[in-house]
Amino acid sequence: MTTYTSNFKNGLKFGFRKVSSPVAYCALTINAGTRDENISQNGIAHLTEHMLFKGTKNRSAKSINNYLEKYGGELNAYTTKEETVIHATVLREDLPKAVELLYDLAFNSIFPEKELDKEREVILEEIKSYKDTPSEQIYDDFEEQLFGQHPLAGNILGTPKSVRRITRADLVAFTKLHYRYNNMSLSIVADSLPQKCEALALKYFGSEEPQEEPGVVPLRTAEIAPGNAGGISIISKKSYQAHCVVGGRAYSLYDKRRLPLALLANILGGPALNSRLNLLLREKHALAYTVDASYTPFSDTGVFSVYFGTDKSNLEKCLSLINKEFSHVKDKGLSPMQLKAAKKQLTGQLAISTDNAESQCLNIGKSLLVFGKVEPIEEVQKKLEAITSEQIKEVAQEIFTDDNLITLIYK
Repeated sequence: MTTYTSNFKNGLKFGFRKVSSPVAYCALTINAGTRDENISQNGIAHLTEHMLFKGTKNRSAKSINNYLEKYGGELNAYTTKEETVIHATVLREDLPKAVELLYDLAFNSIFPEKELDKEREVILEEIKSYKDTPSEQIYDDFEEQLFGQHPLAGNILGTPKSVRRITRADLVAFTKLHYRYNNMSLSIVADSLPQKCEALALKYFGSEEPQEEPGVVPLRTAEIAPGNAGGISIISKKSYQAHCVVGGRAYSLYDKRRLPLALLANILGGPALNSRLNLLLREKHALAYTVDASYTPFSDTGVFSVYFGTDKSNLEKCLSLINKEFSHVKDKGLSPMQLKAAKKQLTGQLAISTDNAESQCLNIGKSLLVFGKVEPIEEVQKKLEAITSEQIKEVAQEIFTDDNLITLIYK
């Protein structure tokens, strides 16, 4: 699939991909997430994302909510450790409305005080809901232990204390600092012509007027100090099951070992029911209902983790089986047949995921920000096919070490 890309004079990156569908997708990806916050303002990126929907110079909160929905469209947003994304899904003929709305939200939001007071309470309830879901909260606690005082340790939602102290002036300052053309990408996936969609994007996002100087934008160069490597932490929870995450730091988005580790994570605990840890813990020994392995790369580091939930009496057995599987991959790698099957599976999963036009739109936006280009899936598949068993083995030997892995247990 071919992606048309261009760089606007003001620094914004634009990407377009044609699909045959009556539905169109657009996304504004902003290079600002939890790691870009001051520690005292933990949660401000996420709170800002919520407040974008609460009023602009041109629209009330009610008008924002109704603007696309009355045409059958959808408007949504999310925040990660490194990005904020506002995206819309509409009928093809309503794409201009969606693009204009994304611009209005990003550059004209007014953050009304009354709405801010209410939205704080909404987020405080969201924080409480996570506390009722240990299988989700454990990841936040795990990354906090993994990264210590580094900004990547911050909870995306923030803490009750930090959310309560964030003011309207803080939101204005945060957007002034980060919501800038040269810190954004706009992606469109639609049944249209690239020149037509680029002209639409230029109409709203192509301003060459200089933006007000934001001050000093912090760079993502903070040293990531050694974490609690090799440690085992136990947090007491009033839950029926024991929940556990085993993992450590991993490779960044720019590391060539990123793809071999992604393949290894998929082999061990990807979404397929035939993943090794699922077969071992669930199918063979009936010790767990859920077991997942994941790898999340960031701009300067990454996280590999394995999560499972089990009866408290089976916790040690599960950990022993997982460690044996780690050791097996470190010592023996994969046989040619196993490697071929693993590549085929991940190739199929990638192809199926990219068949979703909304996923394509979101992936284009992130790729433009991270790499300045969009790599065709055919190139990714070629790189995947070139991975050797020795590379898998080397990655396992680097990641699955006692001085890199930590274990966090809720019980």
